[in-house]
Amino acid sequence: MQTNPTHTSLVAVGDSFTEGMSDLLPDGSYRGWADVLAGRMAARTPGFRYANLAVRGKLIRQIVDEQVDVAAAMRPDVITLVGGLNDTLRPQCDMDRVRGLLTEAVERLAPSCKQLVLMRSPGRQGPVLERFRPRMEELFACVDELAERHGALVVDLYGAPSLADPRLWDVDRLHLTAEGHRRVAEAVWQTLGYEAEDSEWRTPMPPSAPPSWLARRTADVRFTRQHLLPWIGRRLTGRSSGDGRPAKRPDLLPYPDPAVQE
Repeated sequence: MQTNPTHTSLVAVGDSFTEGMSDLLPDGSYRGWADVLAGRMAARTPGFRYANLAVRGKLIRQIVDEQVDVAAAMRPDVITLVGGLNDTLRPQCDMDRVRGLLTEAVERLAPSCKQLVLMRSPGRQGPVLERFRPRMEELFACVDELAERHGALVVDLYGAPSLADPRLWDVDRLHLTAEGHRRVAEAVWQTLGYEAEDSEWRTPMPPSAPPSWLARRTADVRFTRQHLLPWIGRRLTGRSSGDGRPAKRPDLLPYPDPAVQE
């Protein structure tokens, strides 16, 4: 791996994690780790270009069909690919199919860029992680195998204690806070070979007093009403939160944009 490399372009492929939910900006849009990373890379390289094709709610089949060929045609220096986790969270999930589609994506993306970056996604502590942990770890084993086969880098967020902390997750319990996204950006930055700006990104946050029973129950009720029930409703009706949404940043254009500076 090159130390302090010079990259001229970045294309991010994926779902809500790469779109940047829930790193909310004042104008109501999302920033997220990919925007933060692009800002850092652009600060080192005049004329740096960035595209973010991610759309929330996308399954790996949709990522392959809608984003992979677009990203490959851009032929950037770096492509990040994170996908398949939404599939593992579905009640019915064909992991053989998920692995096959992820393999197809990597085989099409790896030759089209100088460096492909894959990730072992972070997991929040709690019953959801425990329920779906076997599927997630099966997905991550596939990520490791594909990375070795195709020369991709792997960012291990799943193994980072800091990112399991519920305080780094939004109230929907599915997406990272701004601080969580900042730590992910740092992890990718270091994996690409840049000098660390935060060598402690893996370090857990300082302990805090646990919330009261009433606070926990209030949070559970809010979560169920605002997030869980709508999520179940979309599953039952075959809808997705990303239906009809365009890619976040569909064109490979010069960066940075002042609205998304770190």
